[in-house]
Amino acid sequence: MVLKTFGWSFAVTALGLVAAVFYGGWTAFGIVAILSVLEISLSFDNAVVNAGILKKMSAFWQKIFLTIGVLIAVFGMRLIFPVVIVAVSASMGPIEAVDLALNDKDRYEQLVTDAHPSIAAFGGMFLLMIFLDFIFEDRDIKWLGWLERPLAKLGKIDMLSVCVALIVLLATSMTFATHAHLHAGHADKAETVLLSGIAGLITYMIVGGLSGYFEDRLEEEEEREHEAEEAAERAGKPRPAIVLAGKAAFFMFLYLEVLDASFSFDGVIGAFAITNDIVLMALGLGIGAMYVRSLTVYLVRQGTLDDYVYLEHGAHYAIGALAVILLVTIQYQISELITGLIGVVLIAWSFWSSVRRNRALAAAGGEAGSDEKTEVSSGV
Repeated sequence: MVLKTFGWSFAVTALGLVAAVFYGGWTAFGIVAILSVLEISLSFDNAVVNAGILKKMSAFWQKIFLTIGVLIAVFGMRLIFPVVIVAVSASMGPIEAVDLALNDKDRYEQLVTDAHPSIAAFGGMFLLMIFLDFIFEDRDIKWLGWLERPLAKLGKIDMLSVCVALIVLLATSMTFATHAHLHAGHADKAETVLLSGIAGLITYMIVGGLSGYFEDRLEEEEEREHEAEEAAERAGKPRPAIVLAGKAAFFMFLYLEVLDASFSFDGVIGAFAITNDIVLMALGLGIGAMYVRSLTVYLVRQGTLDDYVYLEHGAHYAIGALAVILLVTIQYQISELITGLIGVVLIAWSFWSSVRRNRALAAAGGEAGSDEKTEVSSGV
């Protein structure tokens, strides 16, 4: 079962790691491995969400998502998007950016280094908004209850996450402006940091708005399906198939693609905190994306989406940590090892917390009610 589901991911991993060794030696091997783990860690909740929706779809639309969707996710967001970021930030065409990355690494590295403040500001703000929207939302299941309960109460204030993000951006740009006065020629970069951060915030709000639109359409289709089932029962007719097809599945597919694109920003933007090498980025994120898709299929087939309830929390805390790291790296250099391992540690911690919660529930009687489950989980 595992080999059948993850076979292609294992093959891509082997090829990708071998290619990394030939490209840049064992250092490149380590960076690609860390990027792969980072992508998997940040996108685990993506796999969980995808699986929860994908299981409602017909076999045809599942295949569409797991084939065309893979091409969009791996080649579109993980390969093309980093090129676009570098091209836009360095004011050059994407073909020229790729050519520089492959044939003139010294100049490319200098251009990326010069563009790093804008890249870090854009990515840091996008990631920070994902984290803030998660942490300010009131949830039945809480991992770090002592922290999440008061933050959820504060989250009732309208637009709080946007206000906090703008305050952080303003403080970052002002700090950079103060630092820039001490270095001739850097004064204009403080304005670049501010504008790039605002662009990251706008991008998040656009993606979030599109996701919300498709989600609303999806809920409308599901409500109509539910009404059709009830009408069929009252008329004594067979219940319609629970899997969705046609228009409902199409809107679900669109919603999944927008959602997947928004999640893929995490890994792509977070990768800039680890390496500026576009080849290593493509290899690492491509491997990670393959595992995320395989994991989605595995979760659908096993039906165990709710077994480890804190993994989503751990992934979002990792996103928050990466956001802070990206903003800090505008001025200060942080070890790539520390950056890569923070996400792994948080995911591992949340996984172990989930295991402990499951054991506690089993010891309490196994079939605990929803209120009891919430009480046990909120006491962490």
